[in-house]
Amino acid sequence: MADPLLRVDNLVRRFGGILATDNLSLEVPRGELHAIIGPNGAGKTTLISQLTGQLMPNSGTVHFAGRDITRLPSYRRSALGLARSFQITSLLKDFTAIDNVALAAQAHDGHSFRFWGDARKERHLRDAARAALERVGLAARADVLVSELSHGEQRELELAVALATKPQLLLLDEPMAGLGVTESARMVTLLKELRKEFTIVLVEHDMEAVFALADRITVLVYGRVIACDAPDAIRRHEEVKRAYLGEQHAVTRHGGQIG
Repeated sequence: MADPLLRVDNLVRRFGGILATDNLSLEVPRGELHAIIGPNGAGKTTLISQLTGQLMPNSGTVHFAGRDITRLPSYRRSALGLARSFQITSLLKDFTAIDNVALAAQAHDGHSFRFWGDARKERHLRDAARAALERVGLAARADVLVSELSHGEQRELELAVALATKPQLLLLDEPMAGLGVTESARMVTLLKELRKEFTIVLVEHDMEAVFALADRITVLVYGRVIACDAPDAIRRHEEVKRAYLGEQHAVTRHGGQIG
């Protein structure tokens, strides 16, 4: 069996007396869309931040593409092919959509953001940015200021920014947060297309989207993995129903709720 693209072994991260990740282990093979779910405070975003280098673990290791990246800074991980979208949009609101994507392409090429003017002049950066915008359905909005884009369009733009860094692995932190029904459906369609080309780790509260997209699902509670399996098995998992859903119902075979 081929080595996984991403492997996490016994990851621990403490914040004072709080154990945010508790000896967490995880493997994501190439080509998989792996969803991570859990209640608020389960440690999902803390895990993603450790994968990208925004947070360092107290102990444990992170391997990516066969390399130990546990202590590498974020920019080194990005250069290796790790790209993240954030739970809260992190775009430059006074720049156009294409400027945001071109800046990401420029940074990936190893240039400083101090020379952002080059991103508006260099043909190869603009071409790469337009291609990324085309991939997410925003080609016609390339020259619109980010502040004038809808929330759904900004979420799509974040994906274009990630794609401009030529990733091997996309780490998506709640890409459907704040989206309406129509925008969520568009995002699910887009992710179905992107999964054909990229390995994806998806943190998401929208359970209907998770069960429509995921090859496997890891469930976190208080920083611990309580289950990791295919969607059908997760639906039937009694500990998941008790620990993750509480008084809620879980997601059914048809999308809505687990009964």
